[in-house]
Amino acid sequence: MQRMNPAEVAPQAYKAVMGLEKYVQTNVDRTVLELVKLRASMINGCAYCVDMHSRDALAGGESSQRLFAVATWREAPFFDERERAALALTDAVTRLGEHGVPDEVWNDAAKVWSEKELADLVIAIATINVWNRIGVTMRLEPPAQA
Repeated sequence: MQRMNPAEVAPQAYKAVMGLEKYVQTNVDRTVLELVKLRASMINGCAYCVDMHSRDALAGGESSQRLFAVATWREAPFFDERERAALALTDAVTRLGEHGVPDEVWNDAAKVWSEKELADLVIAIATINVWNRIGVTMRLEPPAQA
């Protein structure tokens, strides 16, 4: 059961996070952004976000095959070099440990993403992690099956 609606209880904070969301939506490739959002949401166990981003990606033309494969992206042959770098960075940033993001992950991403693209990608990963933490903590539930 949902604990509260953060948009109602803390509207200014919600608006601030929405500002980040709007920024990444206009500055990160849509396909990559949806893959990143889905992957981070899977790692964080946010059912609301997994549902939303799966639906958004499908509506945007993404294949169900690739969406299902996000769970095992390292083994799946469906992702290009830039997508793989983005997914690896998503894993590292989302699971951020005491040693931070490994140089190998960062360097692989820096080979295929410009400095500005990489900055925007990190902001996108950080933003979905904020949403996931809100969703999991507040126990947000996906809408009923249509």
